[in-house]
Amino acid sequence: MSKTNIPEKVKIRLWGKAAGRCQYEGCNEPLWVDTLTKWEFNAAYIAHIIADSPNGPRGHEILSEQLAKDISNLMLLCDKHHRLIDKEDVEGHPVELLREMKRKHEEKIEMVTSIGEDMKSYVLFYGANVGQHSSPIHWDRTVSAMLPTKYPAEKPAIELSLRNSSFKDNQELYWTVESQHLRSQFSDKVKRRLELGDINHLSVFALAPQPLLIEMGSLISDICPTDVYQLLREPAGWKWQKDAESFDFIVEEPNTIHQNVALNISLSASIDNHRIIKVLGTETSIWKVTIPTPYNDFLKSSDQLKMFRIRVRELLNRIKSIHGHESAIHVFPAMPVSTAIEFGRVWMPKADLPLIIYDENRDLGGFKFALSLGKQHVHSF
Repeated sequence: MSKTNIPEKVKIRLWGKAAGRCQYEGCNEPLWVDTLTKWEFNAAYIAHIIADSPNGPRGHEILSEQLAKDISNLMLLCDKHHRLIDKEDVEGHPVELLREMKRKHEEKIEMVTSIGEDMKSYVLFYGANVGQHSSPIHWDRTVSAMLPTKYPAEKPAIELSLRNSSFKDNQELYWTVESQHLRSQFSDKVKRRLELGDINHLSVFALAPQPLLIEMGSLISDICPTDVYQLLREPAGWKWQKDAESFDFIVEEPNTIHQNVALNISLSASIDNHRIIKVLGTETSIWKVTIPTPYNDFLKSSDQLKMFRIRVRELLNRIKSIHGHESAIHVFPAMPVSTAIEFGRVWMPKADLPLIIYDENRDLGGFKFALSLGKQHVHSF
């Protein structure tokens, strides 16, 4: 047990650096309130990394006395973790490990509390059933990806999902129900606040079939500054990577020009043009956006996503200039979540050609019409 009387000013500084929370890695428990009863009181323990006595946990003949009142040697802990490091598992908690825990916790608090007002962003969640899988999106697993450039303006997130839906994407009614719900929720929860100036930045986390993601992107548009995130497999999580592989998007133009126009987006997988011809017929001009080696986890950085936006904007202008204002674009997507959303954001309903969007469903034998976007809401053939 500590025999040192820690000065009050040191205690206050430690509380401030820890933000009143347990500094044991992974705990973060608030130490001013009982989490069960919600009764407020001081539940903190001040622990020594190097004991204030040579005979104490991690004690040292010289440093114990020198660092007994030094804030660099003190940690704010809950009762459970105070007992763990000083009694139950002293050997498992060497000095270096505890110093690293303290450093990480205090750096995190410093980063979060130093974020300015102009760095707030409203978190937007959208999930819809994909095949036999639902798409839950969790607060704790997503918002950490925003830091340190942005932080949540409010909690909970703005939720657009249709909860507990029994419809699956192999049912025709699925697209009607999900699309109508998405538009209704967006109008009620986002559009109104954008018009009032209440929301000035969005951070979007979504998991849903690609046609719905494109539609959601079209609702957000590029009027409101928006950061779109991608759930990565390696390394797992939503945080964009800084040192991502360099590549460029490849645009392939059709050899012949027909009135019927298709856009093959082969990014997360390769779509053979014959599969599009099977749906639209041979009298179809097929444009293609791809990368050298399509696969489902190629997109790693926000810079790569920005490059995609630029290429798509150029491509939509190019298609319109070649095929004229009376055409529509049949979209066959195999693309990551974030690119689907950004495709919708880049597309301009008043200036660009209408979109007829398809979804690949193995249960239904290939690509099937899902939904359309545009002035007249055209339908598939």
